Amino acid sequence: MTSNQEDYLKVLYEAGGLERHISNKEIADKLAVAPASVSEMLAKLNQNGLVEYEPYKGSRLTEAGLAACMDVVRSHRLWEVFLMRHLGYTWREAHEDAHLLEHVAPARMVERLDMFLNHPRMCPHGHEIPQRRELPHPVPLLRLSDLHVGERAVVSQIEEEGALLDYLERIGLHIRKPVEVVEIEEYEGGVTFVQEGRMIHVGQAAARRIFVEREEGSEQ
Repeated sequence: MTSNQEDYLKVLYEAGGLERHISNKEIADKLAVAPASVSEMLAKLNQNGLVEYEPYKGSRLTEAGLAACMDVVRSHRLWEVFLMRHLGYTWREAHEDAHLLEHVAPARMVERLDMFLNHPRMCPHGHEIPQRRELPHPVPLLRLSDLHVGERAVVSQIEEEGALLDYLERIGLHIRKPVEVVEIEEYEGGVTFVQEGRMIHVGQAAARRIFVEREEGSEQ
């Protein structure tokens, strides 16, 4: 399988392509490629039984497609841990360089990397690191923008997009730390919350890309 094909399968997986159909436009936007290129690649992946395509709905991963991309996802997230923990990378730098390493690191290197890192379960952005020969166990999450004033939740993961990673790291958002919403502006406005004693404000676009688990007893 080519690295380009692996990228398509990984994008489908990370966009939720196990549970829903992902449109060609969404894939094109995430990969920054022309829609015609997406259609051509998806036709090949569909022919190889790695994706299931439905006209006007989009594509989703088959079991074979999921299995094919798990090693790449695992490699990517382990490299992110290594780069941040040992080389002082930022969130964005780790994501971008892990994308290069995921395609070239042989399986034995990835396994030794996992051992060296003491088998981490999550990448720095809060995403599960699949275990070898095991399928992931996604946990249903809410978006920060789904919460109401007074609700408490724990930040579980953030969407891995370069500018967003820079922004959230700059304002000091922490993964796996609780937040409490204190204000929501009207008309699709921003969200203000408290985390570790600090008041943080994010716009609505960012709030939709921060995923949380609501704390028990905080429902409104």
